[in-house]
Amino acid sequence: MDVNDFVKNFADQFEETDSSLFTPQTNFHDLDEWDSLVALSVIAMIDEHYGVKIKGEQIRNSGTIEDLYIQVRGNV
Repeated sequence: MDVNDFVKNFADQFEETDSSLFTPQTNFHDLDEWDSLVALSVIAMIDEHYGVKIKGEQIRNSGTIEDLYIQVRGNV
C-alpha cells in the first residue's frame, strides 16, 4: 500500500473538490465538501480497496489523509 495511491482513492470519493487539493498533508475535515456522506464513502472505499474496517471515531481522530492512511496501514 502506497500513500499516494491512498490519497488518489480518497480523492475519488469527492465529486466537486479539485483533485489537486489532495495531498497526504490535506486536513480533509476542512474541505467544503466533507460531510457524513463522504465519510461513509471513505469508510466503504477503505473496506473495499484495503479490506480494513474502520470506525467513524478513527476518521474523527485523523487530522490529515496521511493520519488516516497510517491507521489503515496498521490494520492491513
